[in-house]
Amino acid sequence: MPITNEQVAGHAFLRQLYADPYYPDHVVDKGKAILLRLCRRIEAERPADLANLYVLTHAATDEFNLLEAEFEAAGSEIETVAREEIAEDFWFVSSAYGFSDADAEELIATREW
Repeated sequence: MPITNEQVAGHAFLRQLYADPYYPDHVVDKGKAILLRLCRRIEAERPADLANLYVLTHAATDEFNLLEAEFEAAGSEIETVAREEIAEDFWFVSSAYGFSDADAEELIATREW
């Protein structure tokens, strides 16, 4: 299912990670895919409120938790720069779908990175 939100469709997810050779593109691609799946779920399920949005963002955050091992296997990790970039993209997604009042920390509350 293609993304219908034009703001999201035109967004360069995880841009800083792609620009830094410390983060392997093949692993960053998986992170981008997680964020795009989150967008598709939001469009399909249309969460009515923040509580429902947080269920979706927590599931996506859990996927990033699993991705940490792949970063490490590739000689990288989800450290400060990556954490901030990922968190900013979660907030971008929530804002683009009308949840600009979302708590940035709550969006990724289940993170282990």
